[in-house]
Amino acid sequence: MLAFEKALRGARIMVTGHSGFTGSWLCAWFNDIGVELSGYSLAPETTPNLWQLLGLEQAIPSVTADIMDYDRLAAAMAEARPDIVIHLAAQPLVRRSYREPLRTFAVNALGTANVIEAARHTPSVRGVVCITTDKVYENREWAYGYRESDPLGGKDPYSASKAAAEMIIKGYASSFRGSDDPAIAIARGGNIIGGGDWSEDRLIPDFVRAVAHGSTLTLRFPDATRPWQHVLALVQGYGMLAAGLLSNEPERYARAWNLGPEDPRQYSVRTVLEIMAEQWQRPDLNYLDAPLPEAGYLALDSRLAINELGWTVPWSVKEMVARTAQWYREYHRASTSDGAVGEAMRDFTRAQIQDWRAAQLALATG
Repeated sequence: MLAFEKALRGARIMVTGHSGFTGSWLCAWFNDIGVELSGYSLAPETTPNLWQLLGLEQAIPSVTADIMDYDRLAAAMAEARPDIVIHLAAQPLVRRSYREPLRTFAVNALGTANVIEAARHTPSVRGVVCITTDKVYENREWAYGYRESDPLGGKDPYSASKAAAEMIIKGYASSFRGSDDPAIAIARGGNIIGGGDWSEDRLIPDFVRAVAHGSTLTLRFPDATRPWQHVLALVQGYGMLAAGLLSNEPERYARAWNLGPEDPRQYSVRTVLEIMAEQWQRPDLNYLDAPLPEAGYLALDSRLAINELGWTVPWSVKEMVARTAQWYREYHRASTSDGAVGEAMRDFTRAQIQDWRAAQLALATG
């Protein structure tokens, strides 16, 4: 096992947003290594969805509710008695944030306050890992990666709501520092990719829908670059932070951490699409004439996590994208055959997790 897996084995972890894309990968991995998981989340938005596809509802005790319902959240946390809370629940879509700005600010900012407040009043909780985003930084289109010490900002409701969440986290962390108060870590991840995401207005799910249905893929900002990061890299980072908060030195981990790709090359939206097409097939393309404002260049400097946590990413961005395409290609094959789709994708997902773990173990042993 990896070092953080050994530290988490037998620990009780409550995951908000556990039935979402990232939460499903996290639960699939952590459940297999002996973590005692519980979840609090809205029902999955899409059909299909990874949570049900992997059959996780049979394995993880769950409460289906909104983090905006503080009383329900606090009661669920008290009943679960977690050692650690990993807070994933969010409104994560940039374009939806333009349509639903109030809901976005409420869920991402006040919802985070609800989670921390509930954790503060749950005696078992020793730490909270709050997941924000690479988009919390005041984006100046710099040619280098943003560091954890760079100023926060937000030019759209989603980015601003996540920056606001970080200010709430900072307020709690600096105001409540008693021995019984949970330590709080922040993870700022890159643009998450991986199999099993069917969200709206995201490049890879849109690519998959276009290929599967023979429709046209509409691209916005094809030359924009992003810190593309496989979901397993982020799940591992969240696990390492959780293990750190359970250690004898939780204060060492109670800060913000970038978790961006180590690959020094820059990958544009167009390049990622080309790698996907190489692994499957190319859809017809259309370009959005008047896209909503988004950053053109965005990169993260993750040297702090690499040097202080020992966090590493064994796959290049090209391999991450290729693995993502292979997952969806396998899903498409399984769903059009006579076999059991869920069983096939549980095996395929577990195999990708094992490949990632094997690559990590190889790095650890030299």
